[in-house]
Amino acid sequence: MSVLYLVPTPICENTISKVLSKHVITVIHSLQQFVVEDIRTARRFLLQAGHPGPIEQLKFHLLNEHTSAAEIANILTFLREEDTGVISEAGVPAVADPGAQVVKLAHANGITVVPLVGPSSILMALMASGLNGQSFSFVGYLPAKRDECRKRLRILERRSASERQTQIFIETPYRNMQLLENIMQCCSGDTMLAIAAGITGADELIKTQSIRKWKLELPDLKKIPTVFLLQA
Repeated sequence: MSVLYLVPTPICENTISKVLSKHVITVIHSLQQFVVEDIRTARRFLLQAGHPGPIEQLKFHLLNEHTSAAEIANILTFLREEDTGVISEAGVPAVADPGAQVVKLAHANGITVVPLVGPSSILMALMASGLNGQSFSFVGYLPAKRDECRKRLRILERRSASERQTQIFIETPYRNMQLLENIMQCCSGDTMLAIAAGITGADELIKTQSIRKWKLELPDLKKIPTVFLLQA
């Protein structure tokens, strides 16, 4: 029976040796078939990981937000033929990532799923935040429209207060500052906010303080992958 490996990738550029173990690299080198979000970036990652290749002879199957249900079902044929790696654009596959669909498919058809150890920006942000790591909720992306986003933030703040739970969310990097402004405008000054930006990168920023203190000086998060953690 074939195996589906969930292959972690670096969160920031040029950090493979920093975040991936020798075992993970060995597994990557052994695979000839991959399910990926983007073939070009997957090939670049495999080259940087020293895959013996030839890279152009490896098999790639696309799985992203544009992949239809029929195309996902068709991937099953390839999964049954040989061991396959799932590669996310950054971090670990299947967490806030379309790879979850192929993992579900594998389980439904008796294919062994093996997660490989690697960086998860969500968990690393929680680890470093100092906020409640016993009870937390990852809620993904918040609404893009200002009023809907602020309504959602108020709901999360109330939930955090009532359940003593850390609320974790992310945003498309180019909208980070818009989200940060929404947080500043609608959340209580006493609420704690952790910002984890560029995790594992040269310009990594991880800082937790009250929203009242954040208002004194906001970081520039434009185009930087960022995780936000809120605890009322």
